[in-house]
Amino acid sequence: MNDWKQRTRLLLGDEKMERLSRAHVLVVGVGGVGAYAAEMLCRAGVGRLTLVDADNVQPSNINRQLPALHSTVGQSKVGILEQRFRDINPDISLNILPVFLKDENIPMLLDAEKYDFIVDAIDTLSPKCHLIAEALKRKIKIVSSMGAGAKSDITQVRFADISETYHCGLSKAVRKRLQKMNVRRRLPVVFSTEQADPNAVVLTDDERNKKSTCGTVSYMPAVFGCYLAEYVIKRI
Repeated sequence: MNDWKQRTRLLLGDEKMERLSRAHVLVVGVGGVGAYAAEMLCRAGVGRLTLVDADNVQPSNINRQLPALHSTVGQSKVGILEQRFRDINPDISLNILPVFLKDENIPMLLDAEKYDFIVDAIDTLSPKCHLIAEALKRKIKIVSSMGAGAKSDITQVRFADISETYHCGLSKAVRKRLQKMNVRRRLPVVFSTEQADPNAVVLTDDERNKKSTCGTVSYMPAVFGCYLAEYVIKRI
């Protein structure tokens, strides 16, 4: 087989490629943001990925989510990505967990394996904050995605510590919850400085653990995912 990593190797060199091949990254949430982050890690040559997400593809996912096609509606997102990633890198080691992450099972997840990095792409507050808190407690490196919904300007996407974020409702909610949990360590995040469009947010009662649904455009979650992947790759 031709060396499919040759372009990446040309940029990064053998030593860095070897580090990537030995790395194990946990990606929690493989929706609009997380699936793109995971695929960029896979294509960069990360040797081992653990993917956690209980969701199946819904028609409303098709506008922005990597696993979502009309032909995949109803199928497991992590199952689709497993097939896709093995096709990209036949040597990859994949741990696929189609489970809904709850506060109480997060310690078990983090203690089950040794992770070099965690990508948090969860969009519900409680499990997101518990994952962050338990990762920081264990001194596992983590980068977290904040809100990409109701925004459309990719030039305003940034890396920051969560204490430096603004114009982001999810960041504010995460900061408050972590403070209540007495978690005060630094947390690297990807966020957007753009003001959310209030007309793109509607209240909902048909989604688990969500009080509202935000309008989205195809490229915005993908950009967030690429930022997360860059952060992880450069630090591995």
